[in-house]
Formats: sequence, C-alpha cells, structure tokens
Amino acid sequence: MFKIIEKRQLSQDVNYMKIEAPEIARNRKAGQFVIVQVEEEFGERIPLTIADANAKEGWIALVFQAVGKTSYLLSLKNVGDELPAVLGPLGNPSIIEKKDGPVMIVGGGFGVAPCYPIVQAHKAAGNKVIMVICARNKDLLIFVDEMKAIADEVIIMTDDGSAGRQGVSTVPVKEACESQTPPAEVIAIGPPVMMKFVSLTTKEYNVPTTVSLNTIMIDGTGMCGGCRVSVGGQTKFVCVDGPEFDAHQVDWDNMALRMKSFKAREQEDYHKCKMMAQADALAK
Repeated sequence: MFKIIEKRQLSQDVNYMKIEAPEIARNRKAGQFVIVQVEEEFGERIPLTIADANAKEGWIALVFQAVGKTSYLLSLKNVGDELPAVLGPLGNPSIIEKKDGPVMIVGGGFGVAPCYPIVQAHKAAGNKVIMVICARNKDLLIFVDEMKAIADEVIIMTDDGSAGRQGVSTVPVKEACESQTPPAEVIAIGPPVMMKFVSLTTKEYNVPTTVSLNTIMIDGTGMCGGCRVSVGGQTKFVCVDGPEFDAHQVDWDNMALRMKSFKAREQEDYHKCKMMAQADALAK
C-alpha cells in the first residue's frame, strides 16, 4: 500500500499529492510516469507523470486534474489514506543533453507540473531554460513560484490576460524562434491541441521539438495497445516507446480521434461516481 503524506489543491480540480513510494523515488528520472490504481477491486488504472520526488525521504509527487471517474476518486483521498497500487517508474526518461542554445519548455494547464523535473534536469546539465506557463486565467496557474526558483526565465501566458501576457502558447514560441538566439529545443507538455500548435509553429523554423503524450493507457507495459499513436507513419506505444516523441512526427489528428473513443462512457462513469462518492462520504 502507498500512503498519502501530503495533499493540497493547486487550482480548480487540480490536486497535488505526495505519496510514500521509496523504490520509485530512488529510481525515477525526469519524464517518467506511474500507473495508479485507486479502487482495490478491479479498479481502473490511470497514468500520472511524476511531478517531483525525493529519494532520501522516499516520496513522489503527483499532480492530476479530477476530470474522470478514477481521478475524481483520487481527489477524494486524504492524508493518511493508502492507494492499493502505484506502478513505476515507467516509460523512457527525457533525453537531457548540454545544448548550444536555450531550451524552451512550454507547459499548459496542469501539464506544467510534469515540466518541473525536466526543468531541473536541464538546469543540472548546464542549459539555459526558458519556461512558458500557460492557462486560461490566473486562477488556473500552477507551479509559478517553483519554476521561478529554478528556470532562467519564466513567461506567463493567460487567455484572458488576467496574469502575465494575454495570448496563447504559440506567441512566445514564435517570438523565440524568430529571435537572434532561437531555442536549441522546444519541449511542450499539456493539452493535445496546445502541443499540436506548438509543434506546427516550431516546424516552420526547423526547431527540434519534443512532446510528452498522455494517451489512453491500461497496463503501461506495452501489452494492451490502448495507448498506440502514429509517429512518423509507424505505430508506437506511448507507455514503452514514449512518453516523449518528436512532435513533428506525431499524427495529431489520429491521436485526437483515439482519445475521444471512450469519452461518453467516461462522462457516464464520472457522473455516477460523484453521486456514489458523495453518498458514501455522508454515510461516514
């Protein structure tokens, strides 16, 4: 069992949890993820990127948005509660190399959290890091102080202009690509549509771009095939071939269609789950 040792809300529906997982904490690298099971009996398994870890203290941090049945159930857990299964670290670590130019990392929504260990790793490698944090409004911004503490530059973008600059992620990316010192690499993590348009922007300037994909996933070991995507015309599995890929090779339209496959069922289960969970909570 994996005990929750800290929990806090970062923004609407976005939660931060520290979980006791000493083996995972000792072995994880930037870019990797875990599979979490909340219900012990035939519970759904969901992939969550490791947002931070401490090998000495034996914990990992997970940041997630309560948008489906299992993530909602996870959001109801409190400090002292235990999770029946946390499997990892899974996936290939981020490729971290010394770069000749700056590395621009773009995080959208709660996708900013998994950028944190990648920023740490690039700084440890001696790279200049420009962090772009994007959200619909100021209330949905997360990890701002954490990023300011380690990145060389932090750019805040909100759709409504309530914090930082008004605009979307592609605005600072385009500006950087057209500058005298364009990024040596752009890394984007967030909603698929955001990653797609960051990719389309950098492709115009031939700037290498990496994205971390979070597709439908069940076992996380390449057996079920649920997380398959088309990259460079070849079928890849996000869990074992990724989660990071060359953004310019990803078939974004195909990925978007696959991610909608269980949308209706997910919404149905989420609705039922909320009613049952609230009833259980009142019963206690």
